[in-house]
Amino acid sequence: MRHTVVERELELRLVLSPERSVPVPARLAYRSDDPYAVHITFHIDSAHPVDWTFARDLLVEGVFRPCGDGDVRMWPAKADGRAVVLMALSSPDGDALLQAPVPQVSAWLERTLRAVPPGTEGARLGIDDALDHLLAR
Repeated sequence: MRHTVVERELELRLVLSPERSVPVPARLAYRSDDPYAVHITFHIDSAHPVDWTFARDLLVEGVFRPCGDGDVRMWPAKADGRAVVLMALSSPDGDALLQAPVPQVSAWLERTLRAVPPGTEGARLGIDDALDHLLAR
């Protein structure tokens, strides 16, 4: 099965306070061989980039309404008159609140949804083929 990768470089904003934020270059990545997940790599001032992986459905929903529990929460908002999706990320290393521009995120999400339409993700995992192979022995 042929695998598709959908990537997008964009600039997010790390919210430090209601009055202050700093730019954070990031890469959104989606792979059809991992069809339920999206991957975000943050290029911050450290030796290694910071990677986060969470459900594609969570990001799709977060563009429209608050969602998520625990380590990853999202909700739509306005910042300087622009539509953004806020991402609250928590880990043992700390917490971060990031703003992502909705137009760019939505356009990227549309590309992922064309690559693997909702409801067809399971077929991409090859579980049925693997079971058939195991049971044929």
